[in-house]
Amino acid sequence: MSPFLTAYFARIGWTQPTRVDIDTLRALHLHHNCAIPFENIDVVLPREIQLDDRCLVDKLVTARRGGYCFEQNGLFERVLREVGFTVRSVLGRVVLASPPQMPPRTHRLLLVELNGERWIADVGFGGQTLTAPIRLLANEEQEAPHGLYRLLSEGNDWVLQFRHHEHWQSMYQFDLTTQYFSDYVMGNFWSAHWPQSHFRHHLLMCRHLPDGGKLTLTNFNFTHWQNGHVEEQIHLPDAEALYQLMQERFGLGVDDAKHGFSLAELTAVMAGFDTHPQAGK
Repeated sequence: MSPFLTAYFARIGWTQPTRVDIDTLRALHLHHNCAIPFENIDVVLPREIQLDDRCLVDKLVTARRGGYCFEQNGLFERVLREVGFTVRSVLGRVVLASPPQMPPRTHRLLLVELNGERWIADVGFGGQTLTAPIRLLANEEQEAPHGLYRLLSEGNDWVLQFRHHEHWQSMYQFDLTTQYFSDYVMGNFWSAHWPQSHFRHHLLMCRHLPDGGKLTLTNFNFTHWQNGHVEEQIHLPDAEALYQLMQERFGLGVDDAKHGFSLAELTAVMAGFDTHPQAGK
């Protein structure tokens, strides 16, 4: 086993043998979701987000930080490839907020080919992300540990939807066009620097739990969800409480010399953020 896989498995708490089969793919997917939080802290601080292999390992594995889709699925793609899976990244257009015009390709997800079947894996879409791979099949409801999903097929395009309050909500549209590292760099730069990007205006975090629950954070508002219902909700009074909660509830590393951040840094950037409770996931 490579030193990279050894470190990654320690990071996600994986102690089982790995095989190139669907059970291993499902288990690794869920372990990743439950161990490495989705977060956009570097965009907020602000710091540049690098996508090369060394930077992803240094930040998400060694420093015990999290990241967003370009980082999360970039790391998970390497993991699956080194385990022996046939996998590549594709890019999607986020339509969750029903934009008036088709947005650019700013979401990275994974296409896995296994025993003649194609699967979508995605550990980087925040609160609504898949927590298990789903088959690339149209109009079939597929259950993951944290929700019900389906794919729609429209010509060469696919749309991923999740079941939300008795209706289907579209998340992103994608196709299977081959992408290159430069495409991820472009999408990452847009997501982090476009003035209207929600990553620039909200601190966002999510960590899924093995029991089907999840933890979410929007600015100073923390919620523990269980089976789609609010189990616990806290409005944090200040950056000090936020800093502590990030470490205690999300398992976030803050002490690394390069990828850590201090309470003073967090306090400075959160001063201009909304401190009033918000509804929603």
